[in-house]
Amino acid sequence: MMQQYMETKKEYKDCILFYRLGDFYEMFFDDALTASKELEITLTGKNCGLEERAPMCGVPYHAVDSYLSRLVEKGYKVAICEQVEDPKQAKGIVKREVIRIVTPGTNIDSMTMDETKNQYIMSIVFDAGRYGVSIADVSTGDYFVTETDSATKLFDEIYKFAPSEIICNEALYVSGIQLEDLKNRMQVAISALDAWYFDEDLCKKALREHFQVSSLESLGVADYECGVIASGALLQYLIETQKTSLAHLTKLTTYSTGKYMVLDSSTRRNLELCETLREKQKRGSLLWVLDKTRTAMGARLLRKYVEQPLIDKEEITKRLDAVEELLKESISREEIREYLSSVYDLERLVGKISYQSANPRDLTAFKASLAMLPHIRCIMGDMKSPLLKNLYNEIDPLEDLCDLVERAIVEEPPFAMKEGGIIRDGYHEEVDRLRKAKTDGKTWLAELEQKEREKTGIKNLRIKYNKVFGYYLEVTNSFKNMVPDYYTRKQTLTNAERYIIPELKDLEDLILGAEDKLYALEYELYCDVRNRIADEIVRIQTTAKAVAAVDAFASLALVAERNHYVRPKINEKGTIDIKDGRHPVVEMMIPNHMFIANDTYLDDRKNRVSIITGPNMAGKSTYMRQTALIVLMAQIGSFVPASQANIGLVDRIFTRVGASDDLASGQSTFMVEMTEVANILRNATSKSLLVLDEIGRGTSTFDGLSIAWAVVEHISNARLLGAKTLFATHYHELTELEGKIDSVNNYCIAVKEKGDDIVFLRKIVKGGADRSYGIQVAKLAGVPETVITRAREISEELSDADITTRVRQMSVQGQETKGKEKSQKLDVVDMAQISLFDTASDHDVIEELKSMDISRMTPMDAMNTLYQLQNKLNNRW
Repeated sequence: MMQQYMETKKEYKDCILFYRLGDFYEMFFDDALTASKELEITLTGKNCGLEERAPMCGVPYHAVDSYLSRLVEKGYKVAICEQVEDPKQAKGIVKREVIRIVTPGTNIDSMTMDETKNQYIMSIVFDAGRYGVSIADVSTGDYFVTETDSATKLFDEIYKFAPSEIICNEALYVSGIQLEDLKNRMQVAISALDAWYFDEDLCKKALREHFQVSSLESLGVADYECGVIASGALLQYLIETQKTSLAHLTKLTTYSTGKYMVLDSSTRRNLELCETLREKQKRGSLLWVLDKTRTAMGARLLRKYVEQPLIDKEEITKRLDAVEELLKESISREEIREYLSSVYDLERLVGKISYQSANPRDLTAFKASLAMLPHIRCIMGDMKSPLLKNLYNEIDPLEDLCDLVERAIVEEPPFAMKEGGIIRDGYHEEVDRLRKAKTDGKTWLAELEQKEREKTGIKNLRIKYNKVFGYYLEVTNSFKNMVPDYYTRKQTLTNAERYIIPELKDLEDLILGAEDKLYALEYELYCDVRNRIADEIVRIQTTAKAVAAVDAFASLALVAERNHYVRPKINEKGTIDIKDGRHPVVEMMIPNHMFIANDTYLDDRKNRVSIITGPNMAGKSTYMRQTALIVLMAQIGSFVPASQANIGLVDRIFTRVGASDDLASGQSTFMVEMTEVANILRNATSKSLLVLDEIGRGTSTFDGLSIAWAVVEHISNARLLGAKTLFATHYHELTELEGKIDSVNNYCIAVKEKGDDIVFLRKIVKGGADRSYGIQVAKLAGVPETVITRAREISEELSDADITTRVRQMSVQGQETKGKEKSQKLDVVDMAQISLFDTASDHDVIEELKSMDISRMTPMDAMNTLYQLQNKLNNRW
């Protein structure tokens, strides 16, 4: 047995070998040492002919899935070596084979997979400066291929799909990409495969044979030279590890990286698209708000929409039309959602059927799902929007398969496939006959027992059974003199004798043989039903994807209705015009709908860059994020939280919000910040939307201000970049750029002062703020009063000293400091200090009030004017 183990282990050196021995999977030698430590199970030993006992540990076969998942999550590969013949019939050692290799990207244990997320495995090939990328989810049958020409775009794809496992060629390791850093950051298993996996001819052959086509042109992948190698290598790897045909991989879908909005890892993290920044929880993310799906398939598809916004106006419009119709047809929508509640995960069910791992209860879940399809399709028949009509046509009622399972499988079957009780009465004549023999056997035995009692006169004669002797007649010693000659003695006990007669032997053969034959026949028929379903995989997958899309659109419609979202207009002119925009997540967290809405206007000309100033906690980051989220929601085809929205398509959204050390790679806070800024400035385009918060705050004031100033100039310059940008800052000197650069405008968060305290009004108004209210915010945060008092004293001392210094400098330079002359050409530092001297008298304010034509003012104009006048009276201008 150990020789057999060692021969198997030689073939799977990179795997932990789970070696089946009876009711356990055993591990030996180094595998045992590793597994006992990682799984926290007892390490023992086995005498196997060596000088020392071999280290050994094991896990029960019926609980193997949980142990497998724990090892796979830690990045190990596990080879399952199973007994492939009946030990009772085996001559010599039982034959064993590795039936499957479980890897991080191929673990399909339903107990450990998140049903709302795809579990992807990615193949990457680097060749002649290009990257071929192929992605598959073996649990659903999704299979994609693309190509890209830069490492940055490759990382975008990795962040988009977030694979559990990456396989690659050796060339990728020497391409300059930091794979170890990627492995640590994303907790992804990465391994380089042998060169033969990436042989071009073998890859093409594998694809042709799997899809049964004569040429790759039939698959539409002929133009993807690197992509073909990546997808072929992935297919060969899956066949090698899964030891099955993978019939549910029915289609290789090509896609262009330019088809979707690009979102880098920083943007996905900062906008909290699918999980929160700190807790990594779904609650508090955009997906949490939008996901009201009723099926696991719909949840996965909606997540994909959020992670991959569209950039094609026509495709976005089709989705918006579908959502709008389901919003208006609320009764039909809720009927559909009611039926969807009974639909199981068809995509993963058909994957299990293809793997031949689906148990009888999976088939009853499959049947229950199919029973809902005619009702869903009937309601969908009245839909008018093009996308919903297409989905109606793609939903196959699959009534033939539903009828097959209904006729063949009992209503509540067991989990086990080989212990009978699966096939429904009336489905197969031989099953009925054998079942009758099994169930009626007790009656037949009772009748024979009574017959023999009457015939022999032995009143306590009993027919009994045990596994060693089978059925027998038992007679106590007090009656053994009455035993007839045709009884054959089988066993002698202290107080009784056991006998057999030909009639009882015939009954035994019939009853015991019937059970074995019944179980074997039921399993055979069950496999036949499962295989007949597997033959219709394409129909089932097409229907499943259509149902998932209906579920996703119904969810978006329901959220739009409940949260009072509006349909956005989509334009290609580059104008983003949002009226009364709200943050979709924050407004759900605030009780009684107290969220303060704000407008946003950006375009490619006079309103390209908005400089936003104001104190911390006032809402700058919320405002900027909500703008980015509204744009993103519009481009996934969702209605948006606003009273009106006209969204110009953007190709990328970049965010630079907050900063932290990256100690693992030796980068400081400021280095992380500058790295992210460099990435944005190098990869953004004029069609991108940038959300930048506190650029330059990680270094000295003058260095930081200089960097922030230069970044704004670069972004606002149409010849250099010209991207639409929201730029929040505490460098109030940057407000001087309004007027100097045509496309820059100042906005600030309105604040109301009450003595030493402040109230955040959460309203974005035109103009710049000149204070950050840091001490007041510290007080709100609960900093001890002694610290607050001392901070005010120090602030006043520093301000007085700074004023004295600046006055001396200005007098030497012969400059006048009349703060009201705003048009004066001063440098940024001079302007910041002059603001300290600029005051307004009550008379000035009264005269300005008299000259106003209030009848021509909009409410927003009135608010802005009042705010400016209040600032003057408070000597803040």
